[in-house]
Amino acid sequence: MTENWSLYHPEIPEFLRRLAETPPMARLRQVGMNCGCEYTSFPHFAGWAPYSRFDHSVGVGLIVWHFTGDLRQSAAGLLHDAATPAFAHVVDFLHGDHLHQESTEARTAELIETSPELQALLKEYGLTTEDVADYHRYPIADNDSPQLSADRLEYTLGDLRCYGFAGADALRVFYEDLTVWRDESGRPELAFRTRETACAFTEASLQTAQVYVADEDRFAMQALADLLRDAVNRQVLTEDDLYRTESFVIQKLEADPASARRWRRFRRFCRVERSAERPENGLWFRIPAKLRYIDPLVAGLGRVSRLDAGVRQAQEAFLATDFACWIGVPEETAGEND
Repeated sequence: MTENWSLYHPEIPEFLRRLAETPPMARLRQVGMNCGCEYTSFPHFAGWAPYSRFDHSVGVGLIVWHFTGDLRQSAAGLLHDAATPAFAHVVDFLHGDHLHQESTEARTAELIETSPELQALLKEYGLTTEDVADYHRYPIADNDSPQLSADRLEYTLGDLRCYGFAGADALRVFYEDLTVWRDESGRPELAFRTRETACAFTEASLQTAQVYVADEDRFAMQALADLLRDAVNRQVLTEDDLYRTESFVIQKLEADPASARRWRRFRRFCRVERSAERPENGLWFRIPAKLRYIDPLVAGLGRVSRLDAGVRQAQEAFLATDFACWIGVPEETAGEND
């Protein structure tokens, strides 16, 4: 989703470009934002535009730079996903952390500290690992949900474009209405200047949020997590392999007959069903999801949820999403035979 970069800032500053060219960041070109869902045959995911963790990371760095002009904060924004594994949050499902999705973040500081290329550049720009390894320190880069941060803004605008929900003109209207304001605790936060644009953005962001918790999305991520767990348990893959590229992991899966059959089955998934009770046959999960949503500020007026009853009701309905049913595929679809 590099098409959005010029919206975020007219050009990529030299320090961001050089950091982005290092091997740890270049790896992210082959780690997708959509957590393996794009490899399935679900119509729900058909036609999505390519969107990598590299695209997202550069975008976050540019947004932070655009609104702060601060080298440390921008570098931290760029590097925040450097330790993201192949298939991204699928590995959180693998680790049983699918509701928080933070299980892989601890590797970020270690990766930055052990990269000679990153260390050389950080030293050149007067930065340390501590300055850039935790973007949570910088509220424009990241803050507590449901506030608006550069990270949430970028993947929302990126996904709106990736999913075909909004075009370049609509994204520009959203972005150009933003400024920096103070939140309820006095910390800086990205905020909209106008109520109308804030409401339109919030409604659009709920469209993407519905995709993140869709039955097909949850099923695909859990199914892929189980596939990876089996491969790790059988020593087809190691945990460290998961921190390489998706093409590398897929190649190793395809080299093992059992994992290759499961991978081909995963690629064929095209329909998911619901059931109040777990069926005896097929592949079925009852799995909740992290409810990602944004309740942005309008400068001088407060949060959108307090300004618009319709938006507030839509948010409440989303937060009440029921994950009690079983989701899965029937036996004929779930079978492992080619």
